[in-house]
Amino acid sequence: KDIQFIRSNYYNKLEVARFDSNVGKFVGYTEFGVKQANYWNSNPSFISGLKAQREAYCLNHVTAFYPNA
Repeated sequence: KDIQFIRSNYYNKLEVARFDSNVGKFVGYTEFGVKQANYWNSNPSFISGLKAQREAYCLNHVTAFYPNA
């Protein structure tokens, strides 16, 4: 439960939106990012695929980087 998958989207060195597996959806930080987050959050298959990335990537690789975890 302490491991989270984060996917950030940047434009011009400014973070516009972020997906956090603990929240379970995209959050927008700019006007454009809010619109994009709403669009991405309206696609349940895209969101479930990102949620699965936590199990597929993070949990499988945590022992390689942190052997005592």
